[in-house]
Amino acid sequence: MIHREEIQHILDGYDREHITVATIGSHTALQILKGARDEGFKNLVICKKGTEEVYRQFGLADELLTVENFKQVLGKSFQEQLIERNAVLIPHGSFVEYLSPVRIENELFVPMFGNRAVLDWESDRKKEREWLERAELRLPVEFKDPADIDRLVMVKFPGAKGGRGYILASNPDEFEQKHKKLNLSDKDEFTIQEYVIGTRFYPHYFYSPLTDRLELLSMDIRYESNIDGISRLSYILRDRHPEPSFVVTGNLPVVVRESLLPRILEMGQKVIETSQELFSPGLIGPFCIETICTEDLEFIVFEISARIVAGTNLYINGSPYSQLLYDEPMSTGRRISREIKAALKEDSLDKVVY
Repeated sequence: MIHREEIQHILDGYDREHITVATIGSHTALQILKGARDEGFKNLVICKKGTEEVYRQFGLADELLTVENFKQVLGKSFQEQLIERNAVLIPHGSFVEYLSPVRIENELFVPMFGNRAVLDWESDRKKEREWLERAELRLPVEFKDPADIDRLVMVKFPGAKGGRGYILASNPDEFEQKHKKLNLSDKDEFTIQEYVIGTRFYPHYFYSPLTDRLELLSMDIRYESNIDGISRLSYILRDRHPEPSFVVTGNLPVVVRESLLPRILEMGQKVIETSQELFSPGLIGPFCIETICTEDLEFIVFEISARIVAGTNLYINGSPYSQLLYDEPMSTGRRISREIKAALKEDSLDKVVY
């Protein structure tokens, strides 16, 4: 992994008066660009050829760079262009998926908001489970051997692919049948988790190391295809429905019962404290704990996204929760730029960038 000292050396050469907030054109880029502009930063978006019009249409980008493939961002000459512009990259789900956690950790020398050490803990499902278990969160039952499946389970594969490729199975035979259909080899990794029934809540947090403060900025429910479409026709389709898929196609706004907020805040705080023990200085900035709330009002945590998530796009003008914290529209994208601005003012950019 690129050492923190190497990134700090590059930061030392930056013109702190002319920082550029930059990101890859996908996922939450529009929100990030607007947030940077609202906080007075110059911004930049890196687009894959053919997608430029989206960012021209909304007029939010001060500068637009086009690539044939996002892997070009890791090239030496491209990184030099970003460093010359005093760029701070903002990671998001597509950013991590397209560039890959390993290559970001080892090849990306452009300063990045947050702690890149978290990528190893987020992308490795065994490490992710260790993190969440040590934070004393309740997780779904996990099956090490497909032969042990004795209830409905979800089979997940590595990476931030928006739910693509996940399968359901109720017994070992069903698992083998569906596994073969996917043409997976024995080397392909997967995780088998108990499928928990309940309400899906995705709280969006922000942790500031500058103030040692955890904020609940917003919350969403994901709309997934085709499982959500099937549920609307379950009575009609009965046993004739297609194989469920869980590809995220959109997000729905939600607020929880106020009596559930203490537990939601407690979960976020425990995740932060545990991250500080596991990979100092720990998780920085936005993250999302992906949960199911059961009929007993207990939260089961099945995943963590250790960066800005797409559900925050619902709240570019703020959410019911952010409105309680701020007297102005505060999206997660803007909150990131607000943190960078505060760090610059305190001459402590090294606390929020790695």
